Amino acid sequence: MERMTRLLVLEDDAGLRASLRMVLEDEGYQVLEAEDAERGLEIVADPEGVDLMLVDLMLRGMDGFSFIQRARPQTEAPIVVVSARDGVEDIVAALESGADDYVTKPFLVDEVKARLKALLRRPSMSGAPQREADVFVLDSHDGPLVFDRGAAALTRDGVEIHLTNTEFRLLSALVDHVGLVLSRSSLLEHVWERGFFGDERIVDVHVRRLRKKLEVDPSSPAILVTVRGLGYRLDRR
Repeated sequence: MERMTRLLVLEDDAGLRASLRMVLEDEGYQVLEAEDAERGLEIVADPEGVDLMLVDLMLRGMDGFSFIQRARPQTEAPIVVVSARDGVEDIVAALESGADDYVTKPFLVDEVKARLKALLRRPSMSGAPQREADVFVLDSHDGPLVFDRGAAALTRDGVEIHLTNTEFRLLSALVDHVGLVLSRSSLLEHVWERGFFGDERIVDVHVRRLRKKLEVDPSSPAILVTVRGLGYRLDRR
C-alpha cells in the first residue's frame, strides 16, 4: 500500500485545526495535529517523520518562529506558515527561520491546498535529476566553491555548506541560466512553480539566505548579484 503523505498541522485554534483536518484528509493527507510547538517537535522527531507542515506563528509557549528554527535541522519537509501576522518583518523572519511559504489569515482553503500541492511537486535534493554537467565551479578566486548538483552538495575548499531544498532549487535555476538576469517572477516560476500566489519578496529573502552561503562578503556580492530593477544574475568567478 502506498504511504500517505504525512502533514503536520500546528495550530492552537482547535476549531481551525479541526476544519483543516477535515479538508486535508479529504485531499488524501494523513493529518497529524499539534496545538503547541512542543508536541509539534515530538511529531517531527518521530521515526516516520512528516512530509509537509502547516505552522501558525502565534502559539502558546514556544512561538512558531522558534518551532521552525528547532524543527528545520531535523527535517527538510516544506513548511508553510499560516498566520494573522501580515507585516513584512514577520514574513521575512519566518522565511529566514526556514519556512518555505507564508499564507496570511484569513485565507482561502483552496489557496492552502494549491500551495501544498505545489510544494509536493518540487523535486527534493535527494531526487535531483542527473545532468550531463552536474558539477559547477562557481568561485575559483577565494577557495574553490563547487556546486555538485548530482550529489546535491555545495562545498568551499572541500567543506560542505548546507543547503535547504528551496536554496538547492534556487541555485539550480540560477546555474541553468548562468550569466543571465532572472526576474523575481521568473524565479518564482522556476523554483516555486505556478502554485505560488504570494508576495515576490519571498524571492529576495531566499536570495539573501543563499548569498550568505555563496559569497565571501555577502555585503559586496560577486557571484549572486542584484541587477537593479530587473532581478538577479549568477556570475562565475
